[in-house]
Amino acid sequence: MAEPKIPLRDDNATTSPDGRPLCPVCWTPFTRIRRQTYCSDTCRKTAWRRRHTPAPAVPQPVPPAGRRRDVTVYSCPDCDTRYYGRQWCPDCHQPCTRIGLGGQCPHCDEPVAINDLLDTEATSNPHPLP
Repeated sequence: MAEPKIPLRDDNATTSPDGRPLCPVCWTPFTRIRRQTYCSDTCRKTAWRRRHTPAPAVPQPVPPAGRRRDVTVYSCPDCDTRYYGRQWCPDCHQPCTRIGLGGQCPHCDEPVAINDLLDTEATSNPHPLP
């Protein structure tokens, strides 16, 4: 026996799944009307605010009191050697570029910048939508 054909432009028949859908903001079941995604205008506006709120800025680490150069990691542009607290490459005889605040790695004793350890590109939304 042939399956019943659902009209293509009937929103109530084509967009309503079996059972009641859950609101993606408050997770309460609701009766869907046409293409409705949220249970109320409050949830719809909350979802819009969550999508359009900029990610919070990552706070920059504060260097200890004293000269900033002493806690900064530098890198030679020619030989890619990193130096901790030294702005001049003794091998290439040229100034180094600043990478950022950092220190010595406790395992390998190499200079490591804090920016290398933190993933500052990843943005985390405090209220992610499912």
